[in-house]
Amino acid sequence: MRRTSPTPTAGRMAEERGDPSERTGGSDPMEDPLEDHQHTTVVSTANLHGRLEVSVAETEKRNGKNAMNMQETFTVYLVETRPVEPLADGRQLAPDSLWRRYSEFEILRSYLLVTYPAVVVSPLPEKRAEFVWHKLSADNMDPDFVERRRVGLENFLQRVTSHPVLSHDSLLYQFLTEVSATSSRPGSHDELMKRVADRLYGVYKVHGNYGRVFSEWSVLEKQMGDGLQSAGHHMDAYAASIDDILEEAEHYGDQLKEYLFYAEALRAVCRKHELSQYELELACQDLLSKKQQREELATGSVRTFSLKGMTSKLFGQEAPEQREARLHLLEEQIREGEQAVEERRSECQVHVGGAWVDVQRFRQQKDRDIREALIGYALMQISMCKKGVQMWSNTKECFLKM
Repeated sequence: MRRTSPTPTAGRMAEERGDPSERTGGSDPMEDPLEDHQHTTVVSTANLHGRLEVSVAETEKRNGKNAMNMQETFTVYLVETRPVEPLADGRQLAPDSLWRRYSEFEILRSYLLVTYPAVVVSPLPEKRAEFVWHKLSADNMDPDFVERRRVGLENFLQRVTSHPVLSHDSLLYQFLTEVSATSSRPGSHDELMKRVADRLYGVYKVHGNYGRVFSEWSVLEKQMGDGLQSAGHHMDAYAASIDDILEEAEHYGDQLKEYLFYAEALRAVCRKHELSQYELELACQDLLSKKQQREELATGSVRTFSLKGMTSKLFGQEAPEQREARLHLLEEQIREGEQAVEERRSECQVHVGGAWVDVQRFRQQKDRDIREALIGYALMQISMCKKGVQMWSNTKECFLKM
């Protein structure tokens, strides 16, 4: 059972704080003295002040792999946003929701601290349970600790979304409304599919229970027996259809999950480019160093401190033969270095050219495959709705014939 958060709502916090926009009867909150710190992250459409109610509704324990590819157990928090104003017809929109890890809240706060140095950003709740003397477990999975953290995270979001400056930030709006890459890992996808399938399976199997009740009821009724028996058969057929539906849904889920795994392949291509660029920079730095040594040896002036320069000052200049030999060696090393730079630059250009072509091919393939998968999934949902309508229509006819 979720405990009610004692945190005030965003609107009430604005009133208690005496927000300028509230006092002046709706003046533009963008006219704030801290406007200079908002840079390009401010967009008028992302103004959250007075538009969204934000809450951290619930928590869930999950298993997955961390950055070291080791299995770990962690907690995720369900962030819900609901528009304050209802629709024109008076209906209230259902809340949007997405799951966030505590580390994502940390990244958001770090971003706000750097982007808005003149703003006092609300703190996050403690990262670890350390109140052993209060008889709380030091385990971060302790239910009491997780609940306290949930309340703290909800308080953090309500304070930043009600702030006259931070509430205009576009990345804050994305944090509340758009699923991030880390939230879209295959493990999260599997968990979501499992939850949807479990709920759908439960709904369909309830109709199977109705079918059994109608069948047993038909034995006790003489005049309505046939109608009840027929209605029970329709209910049973509807309940049995869930197995084929879930199998088809799993097929579409596998198609979407395939592109989640493609993300690692794309990262590998980017890592290869970074490695090639790094090797090119190292080769350029080495070549520059060799050319500088040649210039110093040729002119006899030392620009930077080196052991060789100190030795020359202490024990005198080296013999002309030694100097010529060193110059010859440096010339050879410079030629080799120039060749290495050209090879590294060529490798980098070849990789970038080939990667760009293949990434474009991949994007076309991705758009085509995901479009087909989503169309197929939508058609499956339409078919499910038709089966449900047909089942209830047949059941209604059975009852009308009684």
